[in-house]
Amino acid sequence: MELGEWVKTNVDYGKRLVGSGIEGARSGQEEFFNGEPIGPFLSESMKASIAPAAIGACVGALVAYPFYRKKSSTATATLAYGLLGCVVGLTAGLAWKSRGLSASVASGALKEIGKVRDEKWLTKNPINYA
Repeated sequence: MELGEWVKTNVDYGKRLVGSGIEGARSGQEEFFNGEPIGPFLSESMKASIAPAAIGACVGALVAYPFYRKKSSTATATLAYGLLGCVVGLTAGLAWKSRGLSASVASGALKEIGKVRDEKWLTKNPINYA
């Protein structure tokens, strides 16, 4: 097999893997929502993530204060660390609340990618039933 042909077949295989992964992720999302709109799910996830965001903001502010209490930038540093803690808490809350959706999307993607990988394996290793 020449280098050009090898590259072309591997690029085509990569494109098929990516395409099947995206299609599988879409089917996993559709399976999770089961025809219902995404808006209420996002709204509920955001509401449930407010408490972790507030806790993260408090922890961030408390962590920053001892390091900057003798400097003039105490308020700015405390605010910055509090905002960073809020973002981390919000992200963690959203990730936790939407873990079912994430699992469904990942499962669908892996299932479709597995089909493409199996197809490639079977073309390289044909099974003779003779």
